[in-house]
Amino acid sequence: MKSLTQFIRLLILITYVILLFVASKLAFDSWLPPTTEKGLWFYSGLAALLLGNLLVTPFFTKPVDAISNAVAAIVALLAVNIWAPGKFTGFDQFMWIVICIYVAMVLISSILAIAFKDSPNPTREKISKSLYFFSDAVGTSRLVFSAVFLFALIAFHRNTPREYLIIGISWGVFVGLQPLETFANLLRRWWEVWKTPTIAEHFGEVVGHQIPGIVLVRHQEGAKITFGDTIIVQADDGRPGLALALDHVGFAEGLWLRALHLSISPDSRSRLISCNPFQSACEAITMKVDPNTIGIQADADLTWKKRNNLIGLVAPDTDVTRMRIEIVRTDLDLREGHLVEVQIGSKMVLYQIINGLTKEEIIQQKNTRGYVRADAKKIGCWDEQHHAFEVVKWIPRPNAPVFLIDFCCATPDKGAIGHFPGTSYPVSVAVDSLVTHNTAILGILGVGKSFLALELVERMIKDGIKVICLDLTNQYAKELAPYYNVDEEKPDIEELNSIGTKGKNNAQQNVEEGGSTKQFEDLLKGKLSAFLDPTNQKRMLKIFNPVQFEVWRQDSRLFQSRASMATLTPTEITRLFGEATLEVLQEQGMSEKARYCIVFEEAHSLIPEWMAVVSEGDKTATNGTAKAILQGRKYGLGCVVITQRTANVTKTILNQCNTIFALRVFDATGMEFLKNYIGEDYAGVLSTLEDRHAVVFGRASSCRDPVLIHLNERADFLNVFRKADNPIEKEIGLK
Repeated sequence: MKSLTQFIRLLILITYVILLFVASKLAFDSWLPPTTEKGLWFYSGLAALLLGNLLVTPFFTKPVDAISNAVAAIVALLAVNIWAPGKFTGFDQFMWIVICIYVAMVLISSILAIAFKDSPNPTREKISKSLYFFSDAVGTSRLVFSAVFLFALIAFHRNTPREYLIIGISWGVFVGLQPLETFANLLRRWWEVWKTPTIAEHFGEVVGHQIPGIVLVRHQEGAKITFGDTIIVQADDGRPGLALALDHVGFAEGLWLRALHLSISPDSRSRLISCNPFQSACEAITMKVDPNTIGIQADADLTWKKRNNLIGLVAPDTDVTRMRIEIVRTDLDLREGHLVEVQIGSKMVLYQIINGLTKEEIIQQKNTRGYVRADAKKIGCWDEQHHAFEVVKWIPRPNAPVFLIDFCCATPDKGAIGHFPGTSYPVSVAVDSLVTHNTAILGILGVGKSFLALELVERMIKDGIKVICLDLTNQYAKELAPYYNVDEEKPDIEELNSIGTKGKNNAQQNVEEGGSTKQFEDLLKGKLSAFLDPTNQKRMLKIFNPVQFEVWRQDSRLFQSRASMATLTPTEITRLFGEATLEVLQEQGMSEKARYCIVFEEAHSLIPEWMAVVSEGDKTATNGTAKAILQGRKYGLGCVVITQRTANVTKTILNQCNTIFALRVFDATGMEFLKNYIGEDYAGVLSTLEDRHAVVFGRASSCRDPVLIHLNERADFLNVFRKADNPIEKEIGLK
């Protein structure tokens, strides 16, 4: 009855009154019921019952309403001369007395309920409430006038079957079955179903909040809620709002579901309020909804727009450089190195996943929940205009949604040395800083160190920086063939080698003049002077293998025209190259810009740490090379160190390398050394890096913080970088 409007109830009343006249026609062959006692059922029974039930007291009965019903019933009963001789039976009189007593009880209890209502006496106040409930329960117009109707039916119509049957059926249908009310309510419910699409179904209730943004829902058994479903919950302002289902976090008297609040447009909110049954339900009730039925726009909420990429929430202990992520999904392939993004202020800031670990927490009554937490390091906000990452100096809000960057195959970029794994975000280097502030490439055998070094050499040549490669592998001459003519360089190498060999029998009284060290150094300086001449732009690359040179030194004074002779080690020959290069550059004057670079391939054999030297002379030689590199920066000279044995390379040079490329390493010494550069987080992933992956950090990197990148594949780099439009390639005649 509460769902029917007053207008509908009035229409039902009119219909019932019409049907009463029809019943009178059928029972008495007259549209108007008799005005004698036989009309009591109509005038004081059904009419008053229907009027009171449909219009006067359709919802509940107050004591004053019960008094009105009782008075009307008593008047109708007293109008019957029940004690007339021979007219009524003893049963009729008994019924009349019982009904009068019932009506009197309703009348008296209602009067007392009103009288004791405001009494200061607690006992009388309780009596008043009790009588109020009694009058509300038994004083309704439906019960009071049904009693009067029943008396009239038995007393005046039981001897006439036609009247008894028709009037009895009328009472049973109109009062008992209430067909019109039932049918009207059915029509209303059908109208609500078909007027607008069903947008919501009840499935649970709110049991808690994790502020900001998270609501905990306990849903009913059998309700199917999965990640990404949209549910209706009470928003922070108390009105119906939307939330995105995340994950199940426990089981206690039902499944516990976490959901993330969504912000929706005012139009969507208005439609939600007008179309769903949420307002008539308890505040804690939640409902599953089809978002298409409430007109959510694609850009209404960031979480909604990126819901397919949502992987977790910002967890506690997040700081300015590191973000903790509580993972809420298990259907995505997450790996170290993947990029994620989160909103900080108005900007979308990128982070790189570097670690993951399992966690456990107590949720209720010693029940525990296990989950995965990821650690990510901040990279910055991508600046498309400058093709670089902008620094963001703050943290995301707690429980902010974290989104995975879509996987894509990166397109080779001529200016990039690599890209973030699974993305097209490039990482580039400043070639000038690579040289002036020195560079180290560290990693075990076969992970791509040499290919990276070859790429850096080509980039230096393109930028007009001349390169001297000290290569023990004999790989550079082949891989850098477009920049290096073996036939043209061969005479110089043979001349250097021949003058060195001649020193074997050159014993002199002055030890310094014995052997061929001085002659080799003078010839080498002359060759390098011609190569390093700024006006000589045709040749940009020199490649030497220190092992191939046989250079002698005299170790003792003459004795019987003979002296002890020894060949120089690769480390000692490396020193000659370093010192000769520095002397040539000192003659050219100082320079802030990078002009020349020395590449130490297999650096652990060329510039070893003092504990890894082959002979005592290597210690002095390494110190000499280091001194040349340290002083060379003022003259535009720098170096690239490539090694698989970090512990065996002199730290005097390695500590001066401001840019580090750390590929896969296993040795504890190497990891401990790299911690000082890239931090413990990235140092911890070095042992599991894939081939052609590296952690890059330093002055030359386009990223201010350490990042894990996928280095360029050699074939892709050559296809993109070696083009005819390269001015250096044109000058040296490349096809």
